[in-house]
Amino acid sequence: MSRHAPASLWIRGGRVLDPESGRDEIGDVLIRGGLIAAAGAAPPAGTPALDAAGLVVAPGLIDMHVHLRDPGETGKESIATGTAAAAHGGFTSVVCMPNTIPVADHGGIIEYIRAEAARRGLVRVFPTGSITVGLAGERMTEIGDLKASGAVALTDDGHCVQNHELMRRALQYAKHFALPVLDHCQDYSLSAGGVMHEGYWSTVLGLRGMSPLAEELIVARNVLLAEACGGDLHVQHISTRGAVELVRQARTRGVRITAEVTPHHLMFTDADVKGYDTDFKMNPPLRSKADVEALLAGLADGTITVLASDHAPHHAHQKDVEFDLAPFGVVGLETAVPAYLDRLLHAGVMSLPALVAAMTLHPARLLRLPIGRLSPGAPGDVTILDPERDVVVDTASFVSCSRNSPFQGLRLKGDAVATIVAGNVVMNRIDPRRPIVPEPCR
Repeated sequence: MSRHAPASLWIRGGRVLDPESGRDEIGDVLIRGGLIAAAGAAPPAGTPALDAAGLVVAPGLIDMHVHLRDPGETGKESIATGTAAAAHGGFTSVVCMPNTIPVADHGGIIEYIRAEAARRGLVRVFPTGSITVGLAGERMTEIGDLKASGAVALTDDGHCVQNHELMRRALQYAKHFALPVLDHCQDYSLSAGGVMHEGYWSTVLGLRGMSPLAEELIVARNVLLAEACGGDLHVQHISTRGAVELVRQARTRGVRITAEVTPHHLMFTDADVKGYDTDFKMNPPLRSKADVEALLAGLADGTITVLASDHAPHHAHQKDVEFDLAPFGVVGLETAVPAYLDRLLHAGVMSLPALVAAMTLHPARLLRLPIGRLSPGAPGDVTILDPERDVVVDTASFVSCSRNSPFQGLRLKGDAVATIVAGNVVMNRIDPRRPIVPEPCR
């Protein structure tokens, strides 16, 4: 939960878009006491109003792949600064990864994250617990303890469980506790030492490549395990055409496997690494043009159902080194919405209802969370979008503590213009006389 007390707000005259109910009409949304009121309900006298004419009123956006670096590396990001960046980017909820210091591999760390989010979070924070102790891939965590403490999923993100029997048991236990398993799919024997996609550009640049087979072998394994064990298995930051096809075929057979994609894997290719700019270094790496086209096709046909950011903040001095030595990862909370609107909506890849569903309803259903919808009684979380707003990315204006973004200087079309959590406006670009923008990291 965020720190905000429930509030009331009347959002007037926008295009109300709720993928769960299929509502898509010009109308109002009333939040009363922090909860969505029934459509058509009259606002009590004195209820604050927000004019959304010409804008899109959507359920609060969810980013289900965020690194908050808290505990352990709060100079890069913290729960306070990361949730402020989320609010600035239009997200009302974030799902944070467990690769903290110490690792979120037991209930105590999950409870710390929840308590810190309640005290300092500007948006809702849902923690995940690790599959294995210390992310070492050797011994399974106490899944029941993680669930009881508030973990909403299991993942070793940043690492991949190489032991197939351990992964099988993790899926079986996770199913018992109704927890989805999220996997960073990477076979280490095929990716060890790699720093970018294996192909033409890695050869030209003299950089060690990471074969797409490294991802595809683990996705294939996970398809087989999901088919055998049941439960929900989710492929994080899918990046190759082979992996997309494996997920497509599995879903056609009824296997409960889902996948997410990130903005950078849609906007850039391995050719963008040619300047050795470490802001283009991430894991999985930027792939070929053919891979990008396969990702777009996977979104268009519903194979890939979730849009996330994989927000991974790093200090500037860590990135300002030789490409081989720089850490993997880029920030994304403040550029994901304009990137997706520009690359998917305006390019005709996805309709606006489908795009919104991929950032609200689908992640909420996968994680079994009562958010991502505008139905009566749901939490009063709303994101207001302006699909026509022009944005020029300027990392100097970021609220995040980190600036490691490959989007610097890009002109994009579309943005979030208001973020509302439990009826509280935590970011507002609609009214220039009364703007609310979270304070940047100091």
